[in-house]
Amino acid sequence: MTFYPNSEGFNSNYRFFFEKPKSHYMKSFIVNTKTQEELIDITSKVRGILQETKISDGICVVFIPHTTAAVTINENADPAVKKDIIKGLKVIPSSGYLHSEGNSPAHIKASIIGSSITIIVKEGKLALGTWQGIYFAEFDGPRQRSVWVRVSP
Repeated sequence: MTFYPNSEGFNSNYRFFFEKPKSHYMKSFIVNTKTQEELIDITSKVRGILQETKISDGICVVFIPHTTAAVTINENADPAVKKDIIKGLKVIPSSGYLHSEGNSPAHIKASIIGSSITIIVKEGKLALGTWQGIYFAEFDGPRQRSVWVRVSP
């Protein structure tokens, strides 16, 4: 722990903060989407980045720096689940918005799904459930997108 004095100096109460991790690893990669809406399994890519780090225990954060794309964890055993998720999000109305670019439904879907996920790293592996995979979610494609991955002990 690092000790920081409060405004009254060292003879007063101390505030305690955890130290910054001694090391972390950050890398990005590109996803080229092919359709307006799709889910792309990026689990193997994230696993590959984790293996490069040699970090055995910690956390892995996957972040999508786009306002019309997202990331989620869901079942990866049955490909129908990806289609069902896209279908389920069709409840978002496609028109009637003020945003002039015409892609408000994509912004809403990305906000619902979320721009980041955190996965526990245990014994050098992503602590995903048996049927879980990591999915990049495109809602305004086709486009070239970035995925950022940070692994910290």
